[in-house]
Amino acid sequence: MNFYVMTLFPEMIEQGMHTSITGRAMEKGLLSLKTVNIRDYSVTGNGRIDDYPYGGGAGMVMQAEPIYRAYEDLLRQTRAQDKIRLVYLTPQGRVFHQAMAQELAQEENLAFLCGHYEGVDERVLEAIVTDYVSIGDYVLTGGELPAMVMMDAISRMVPGVLSNSDSGVSESFSDGLLEYPQYSRPELWRGCPVPPVLLSGHHGNVDRWRHEQSLLRTLRNRPDLLKKESLNKEDLKYLWKLLEEEMDNGLSAEEISVLKNLLGISLKLSD
Repeated sequence: MNFYVMTLFPEMIEQGMHTSITGRAMEKGLLSLKTVNIRDYSVTGNGRIDDYPYGGGAGMVMQAEPIYRAYEDLLRQTRAQDKIRLVYLTPQGRVFHQAMAQELAQEENLAFLCGHYEGVDERVLEAIVTDYVSIGDYVLTGGELPAMVMMDAISRMVPGVLSNSDSGVSESFSDGLLEYPQYSRPELWRGCPVPPVLLSGHHGNVDRWRHEQSLLRTLRNRPDLLKKESLNKEDLKYLWKLLEEEMDNGLSAEEISVLKNLLGISLKLSD
């Protein structure tokens, strides 16, 4: 997979992506990264790529022409006939999630535009952008960090990037749930033991325990992810058990409310 990043700070992208898993994947040829410095396409030739906004207001706006020139050069590099998929990082975009990462990982070439200042001239966005994406409901100083977040998540979905072929599909959000707790040696650490089921060697019991822990962790930390249509009969039985043993499980009033709502709706649908 080939990543292209149009940015004012290429060194920031290069340093961040050429480390750890993504760095090793580049060395193996599974990923490639090309940064395009928008300042190199300045209309004035002095590296300036911003100007005052029409209509007044604070701050500066990135000009359309330098960005479009950088984009044209990017098209030549990718030998694209028309457009390539280009993501503009903006708080106004769709919120990034795991399913989007899996979708974007299917692309051969994927480009990112990192904005700065008060924003980017709308005309060039309309001309070249295919996807408007946000990594959360907050504002950052530029699009470089969101671009790296997206590339990291997308890279993990590219075959061969992760050493364990199962690890990309057994993590948080891959099945709509948060990941189960993980444990390693020693068996007893400062008086805290590893759950006995993980030492049993019974793979079926281990898988069941892990799935139940994912359900419980999702209920406690991200109840908004629990969807009635994704619950099977075994899930419902476990949630019923949680509700019946609410005192032992230390469930909060909010968690009990979520469970009752889920089970109530599910029961009505199954009647």
